[in-house]
Amino acid sequence: MNRDTPLPRGVLVVRPEPGLTETCEMLEQLGWHCWGMESLVIAPRTLPTQRGIAGVLITSSQSIPALCSAVAHDITVYAVGDATADRVKKQGFQTVISASGNAAKLAELVTERLSPASGPLLLLSGEHQGVDLAGTLRTSGFRIRRRVAYTTAPATTLPSDALSALREGQIATVMVFSAASARAFCAALAQTGCAAGSLRAIAISQNTMKELRKAGIQTVLTAQSPDMAAMLDRLGPAPSPSSH
Repeated sequence: MNRDTPLPRGVLVVRPEPGLTETCEMLEQLGWHCWGMESLVIAPRTLPTQRGIAGVLITSSQSIPALCSAVAHDITVYAVGDATADRVKKQGFQTVISASGNAAKLAELVTERLSPASGPLLLLSGEHQGVDLAGTLRTSGFRIRRRVAYTTAPATTLPSDALSALREGQIATVMVFSAASARAFCAALAQTGCAAGSLRAIAISQNTMKELRKAGIQTVLTAQSPDMAAMLDRLGPAPSPSSH
């Protein structure tokens, strides 16, 4: 590619739904051409009604179906981030408080807002997630009722349209929104024979960055905070179309 050739404006977004479609639509509006890989197959669980709790903690939007089945809408919900909080509000929950960060920030929020005397807290998370958060809060004296809200399985292949775009050089950047998504993407990419070294990756966390580097991606930019604004800041503006 010489200096007269415009940089590819293609971005591959790697994350589960519902964030995948939302992110692709946002990037298209910003001038990027988007492809998506639904990196994790989510299987929500329906929980029995949970009674006698002082509040609910959720670490992912994937917990929302279980949340809706498990508690009344007047229970206070503490969400890990702003996007998750917004989705909970759209389900009709009256009081939703965002930690605007990660699980550590959520633990800080709970200890600031509540005391162990408030009563048990329901923690909804994925099958192998939320354990450290529960342990941290229990160490502070909180009673935590952890329930598995969903299970996940990694996708095993790249979508055919994304694979074609990669092979044709239309995609220069891949945005990856979790370490689990990074592992799924890297495993799928390895099966295709496509070289990873020329890709630029945007990682939402240090753990995500480490997984991407294992695949041989040379340029990995890590978001300053685990949110969409920081991911967009790392992505930068869409390259201008070529003018001849």
